[in-house]
Amino acid sequence: MVEARPARIEPERAGPLSGIRVLDLSRVVAGNALGLELADFGAEVIKVEPPGGDPLRDWQVKGHSLYWKELSRNKLSVVLDLRKPEGMAALERLIPTADVMIENFRPGVLEEMGLAPDRLQAMAPDLILVRISGFGQTGPASRLPGFGTLVEAMSGFASRNGFADREPVLPPLALADMIAGLHGAKAVLAALRARDRGMARGQVIDLSLLEAMYSVLGPEAGSYAVTGQVKERTGSASGNSAPRNVYKTRDGRWIAMSGSTDRMAKRILLLVGGDALARDPRFATNADRVRNRVVLDAVIGEWIGARDRDTALSIFRSEGITVGPVHDIADFMADDHVIEREVVVAIPDPDLGPLPVHNVLPRLSATPGAIRRLAPEPGADAEDVLRRAGFSAEEIDGLREAGALG
Repeated sequence: MVEARPARIEPERAGPLSGIRVLDLSRVVAGNALGLELADFGAEVIKVEPPGGDPLRDWQVKGHSLYWKELSRNKLSVVLDLRKPEGMAALERLIPTADVMIENFRPGVLEEMGLAPDRLQAMAPDLILVRISGFGQTGPASRLPGFGTLVEAMSGFASRNGFADREPVLPPLALADMIAGLHGAKAVLAALRARDRGMARGQVIDLSLLEAMYSVLGPEAGSYAVTGQVKERTGSASGNSAPRNVYKTRDGRWIAMSGSTDRMAKRILLLVGGDALARDPRFATNADRVRNRVVLDAVIGEWIGARDRDTALSIFRSEGITVGPVHDIADFMADDHVIEREVVVAIPDPDLGPLPVHNVLPRLSATPGAIRRLAPEPGADAEDVLRRAGFSAEEIDGLREAGALG
């Protein structure tokens, strides 16, 4: 197993979002992914966790909360029991100190808690409230529970993923949540920019996992409107360009190839089949190649299948053809490019020793993000956060005595 290079832990590095305070009341992935994007670039992200901690901590591998360790670096943790009046009162004192608040309760629950957007605006006129939900704050489905799995199905993604003669395939990871987190971070930055320019003070961001997930499908609706046909699943092939697929090599490994431009496709045809294939009218245009992609894939697959992976890759790359290996995670971590770029770095985890995690991204030349601290234990930063928000030692003790502070 290839070990990732040690991460640089830089607690004193100030990022471009330094001075921005975020209260994150969300649970599981989407809100945590959103908060991570902000925290990596210097925002102070305070996880307001329920007793027992964010349920993301329960997503464990051999007893270790790897999702939590990955998504909650650079954050602070305060455990408040919002079911107790003392816990809610403490939160209400924290809210005016924040620039951003993130929540992903079922629509209507925040209102039931007495924190409707109009009340929050009265408490903190400059607050940017991010409301994450499965289906949005309005519409017939808004009050339904909406985990990522449901929107990955409802968005049309699963119906396009997999092979035509088999069942639709859901992604084996939190795809909708991660995409929503990225959209949410973008929206927060846009809202902060609008606030800085005097275009608005605080505002509400209605972030729907369904809409975030659909956004990656491209012109699916347009295609349906133009053709009147629902696209079928095509496995690893594409309905937009050909050749595009994965091909098995002689040594039992796999290569991915994309000929998404006419020039690249012609280059592939010439290499694997010479002038005869390059001039074959069945493959003259992209539309022709898509229409005849099964035949074309068979020709390319036969050529690749007669060679070991590294040999095939070397030949293709020498001709400037867009190919790459199909990596599993072990291959990925051993890839020279991944190592050199430090795409994965190892944090000094107290439970596991060096723990590989994804590095900060994107890479900014003048104001880069940084890993400043590891993911916190539940409530680890309560006293510091509350004291800086103006709570006295007696008030903090009182919260503990009331069972409102973990």
